[in-house]
Amino acid sequence: MVKIRLTRMGTHKRPFYRMIVTDSRTRRDGPFIEILGTYDPLKEPSEIKIDLDKARHWMEHGAQPSDTAKRLMLRAGL
Repeated sequence: MVKIRLTRMGTHKRPFYRMIVTDSRTRRDGPFIEILGTYDPLKEPSEIKIDLDKARHWMEHGAQPSDTAKRLMLRAGL
């Protein structure tokens, strides 16, 4: 099953996330299929950059977003 979820980047106490498409069996920071965008919770207001066309394409082809990814996509306008 293909999932849309976040992977953690950044340094200690400075998190930064990428929204990725990956196989559901891979580990959180493991290999991925495609990067859809980024999420930076430390900026005020938090910065969300997502390629909505790519996200829509993957969801039409059966990718299931995680709860957090779904919430961020709704905030970004999907």
